[in-house]
Amino acid sequence: MGKKTKGGSNLGRQLIKDRFGHTARRKVDNDTMLHTTELQDGYDWGRLNLSSVTEESSFNAFLRTAELAGTEFQAEKLNITFVNPKQRVGLLSKTQEQHMHQKHAEHIDQLKIPRRPKWTKETSAEDLERAENEAFLNWRRDLALLQENEEILMTPYEKNLEFWRQLWRVVERSDVVVQIVDARNPLLFRSVDLERYVSEVSDGQKLNMILVNKSDLLTLEQRQHWAQYFDCEGIRTAFYSATLVEEELKREAEAAKLAAESPSTALELKELRQAAEDIQHSLDAVEHTLDAIESKIQPKTESQQVKLPRLPGDKNSAHLLSRLELIDFLRHIYTGPRNSSQHVTIGMVGYPNVGKSSTINSLMTMKKVSVSATPGKTKRFQTLFLENDILLCDCPGLVMPSFVLTKADMLLNGILPIDQMRDHVPAVNLLCERIPRHILEDKYGIVIAKPLEGEDPDRPPFSEELLLAYGYNRGFMTSNGQPDQARSARYVLKDYVNGKLLFALGPPSVDQSEYHTFPERQRKVIEESQLPSQQQRAMRIDKSSSKELDNQFFTDKPSTAHVKGRTNFPHVRLANDGTLVANDAGAAAKPWRNVKKERREKLRKKVLPPR
Repeated sequence: MGKKTKGGSNLGRQLIKDRFGHTARRKVDNDTMLHTTELQDGYDWGRLNLSSVTEESSFNAFLRTAELAGTEFQAEKLNITFVNPKQRVGLLSKTQEQHMHQKHAEHIDQLKIPRRPKWTKETSAEDLERAENEAFLNWRRDLALLQENEEILMTPYEKNLEFWRQLWRVVERSDVVVQIVDARNPLLFRSVDLERYVSEVSDGQKLNMILVNKSDLLTLEQRQHWAQYFDCEGIRTAFYSATLVEEELKREAEAAKLAAESPSTALELKELRQAAEDIQHSLDAVEHTLDAIESKIQPKTESQQVKLPRLPGDKNSAHLLSRLELIDFLRHIYTGPRNSSQHVTIGMVGYPNVGKSSTINSLMTMKKVSVSATPGKTKRFQTLFLENDILLCDCPGLVMPSFVLTKADMLLNGILPIDQMRDHVPAVNLLCERIPRHILEDKYGIVIAKPLEGEDPDRPPFSEELLLAYGYNRGFMTSNGQPDQARSARYVLKDYVNGKLLFALGPPSVDQSEYHTFPERQRKVIEESQLPSQQQRAMRIDKSSSKELDNQFFTDKPSTAHVKGRTNFPHVRLANDGTLVANDAGAAAKPWRNVKKERREKLRKKVLPPR
C-alpha cells in the first residue's frame, strides 16, 4: 500500500486545526464565543418563564441588583470569613434576642395596615383610586423606613393593593371580623392594628373576634392560659379545630354510605346509636345530680363555672368547640346594629397557612373554598350563607406585617414556602433548639450523634447531626455517598409545620418552660458504638473523633531504632517486643536491588557528535 499524499483531504484533521490550531478564533459581533441566546443582555427579563421569588441568597440578590443597575464590580479574594457549622448559624444570641424584643415593643404602634382614604358619594372613581394609591405608597414607605432605620426584620407582607381593597370591602360589609390564628403561635398571626381599623370604620359598633384554629394541638391547661390572656386584652376568643371536624364528617359520611348499602347494618347502627344516646342521657343525669350535691356542699364561684360563652359580656372559655357549638357561638356573639336585618355577617380574615379555608369548609360541611398555603389563591372575597341568619364573608389570604427575629421563624411558622428555601441550616438549628433530642429520636427512630468530648453533653443537636442521621435512616443519599441534608431538611421542616413535631408558644405572661412540656423518652437509649461502622461514619462530617485519634496514636508502634538522633539503620530493625534484631540478610546481600538501572544507549550516540 502506497504512502498517503499530503494533498489528500482529511475532514477530521481540518476540524481539529480549525478549533485548536494557531489560527485566530472566529468571533461573533459581541466579540465573544458565546451564542446570542446565551448572553444575559436583558432581553430575557420580559419572557414568560417567570416564577415567584420570596427568598434568595445575599449573593444572588447582590448580582441581581448589580445587573439591574448596569454596574461592574471586582471581587476581593482575600476577604474571607470561615463559618463554623457547629454554631447557632443564622440565629441570634440570647442578648440579641432580648434587644430585638425590646425594639419590637417600642415600635409596635408603627406596625400598621393600610387604611382606605375617606370618601363620600360625591368622590369620583378616579379621585378615590388616586387617593388609595397615594395612601398605599405612604404606608409602604413608612414600613421600609422602619426596617431600614431600626434594622428590624418583618414578615414579607402583601404588596398588592388589590388584595388590601378586598380586605377593606370585607371590613365594611361585616358585623363581626374574625381573625383566624394558629394555636401554636397566636400572637404572630394576630394583627392588633386590624382591630383598631375595624373600630375606626364603625365607630366601635363592629365586633372583633379571634378564632384559634388547630386548638386540638393544645391541652386544656394551655387553652386556659390563652383564654385568660385574651380576656385581659378585652377581645372575644373561641377555640376550634377544623381538622377534627373534617375527620368527624368523614366518619359520618362513611357510616351513612355503609348504612345505605346494607339495611341490616343500618338497623344495627341505629340500635347502637340509640343505646349510646341512652347511656349519654343517663351519664348527664348522674352528672347533674353530682353537680347539685356539690353545689349544696360548696357553692361554685363565678370563675369556676364552666359554660359556653354566648353573649358579648361572657368571659372566654377554654372549651374546644364543635361545629354546631361554633355556629351557635357566631349566631349569638353580636347584638349590635347589623348591616342587614335578616342575618349577621361574619368576616373571615387570616394568613394563608392558618386554616381559614379549612374552617369555612368544615362549617359548610362541603368544599366551598379552595385550600392553599400560598398567598393569592383566592383573588376576590366571596359570601356564603352558613345558616339563614348567618352570612360568611371570606377574605383572600393576606400576609400582614408582623415582627419576627429571623427568617428561620418565618419558615417554621409556614409564612415562607419550604420548597423555595435556599438555606436550611438556620431553620433546622432553630427546630433543634425547640424540639429536644429524645423527641426527635423517638419520632423518627434514629440515633443522633452525641456531643464530642469537651462539649456540653446536654446541648441540642446541630442541624448536620440531625439531618445526617435522618437522611441515612431514610436512604436519602447524594451521588458521592453522603446523606442528602437539603432533602432531609425539607421533610423535617414540613413535619414541624404540619404539627407532627409539636411546639407551642405561650402567652407573654406565662413561662415557656411551664407552658409547654415534653413527654419522657419512650425508646431505649442506643449507644453510637453499637451501630454499624458504616452508619457511624455517615452520622458525622468529621470522621475522626478524639477516641479514634487516641487509639491510633497509642496502638501504632515504631518500626525503626533511634540512637543519638539517627534512624537509618539498614541492618537493624525493632521487633514487636521492643528488642533490636538483625534485618533480612538477603536484602543486605544484594544491594543493587530496588535501584533504578541506567537506560542502555548505543555507543555511537554517546561518542559521535551530533550531525
